[in-house]
Amino acid sequence: MIRLPPPLVALTPGDLSAETARTVLQPIGAAVRAGLAGILLREPSLPDRVFLDLAREIRALLGRERWFAIHDRVHLAAASGADGAHVGFRSLAPAEARGVVGESIAVGFSAHARDDAGRWDGADYLFFGPVKDTPSKRGLEDATGFDGLAAAVRRSAQPVWAIGGLAPEDAASCRAVGAAGVAVLSRILPSRSPGTAVAEYLAALAILPS
Repeated sequence: MIRLPPPLVALTPGDLSAETARTVLQPIGAAVRAGLAGILLREPSLPDRVFLDLAREIRALLGRERWFAIHDRVHLAAASGADGAHVGFRSLAPAEARGVVGESIAVGFSAHARDDAGRWDGADYLFFGPVKDTPSKRGLEDATGFDGLAAAVRRSAQPVWAIGGLAPEDAASCRAVGAAGVAVLSRILPSRSPGTAVAEYLAALAILPS
């Protein structure tokens, strides 16, 4: 049986190198101690060997009770012990990813407002955004706002996690329009205090730390 993401998912910074890969373990540990229950490892620059080693270390930090997914490297999902394999428009289609990971690993997809909904077919869940302006998407995708998020929730057959520039105070608004949760990049693991950030998001989502 597949496991879907928890209401709060933190993404790794995205700019790690082979030399700096293990620096993310300390903020992950702090975030987990504060109650974070979900991590998506998204590090496009890492060689497969370094990526897999890091994925296994993160899996060990999280334990089996928390949710862990990898981005793009669907061929490493089973070897890393991941609960999810997340793909986007530059990756395999969700149905193709399913053929690689099998039926026991959740397949996620990074969805955008301009997508034909057929692109979402085969995914178990979606990360939709950017809901608000964010440097990582600037010039590529326009922010949809909460109305755009609500439209995506109505349009999707899959549960939707909001992503893109979301502060803790935005989390409740995302849930109010039907999002299953929020996915956060810059404001958790790269922040000065990951544990404090996690506590703020969990409070906004009305979730007690585990």
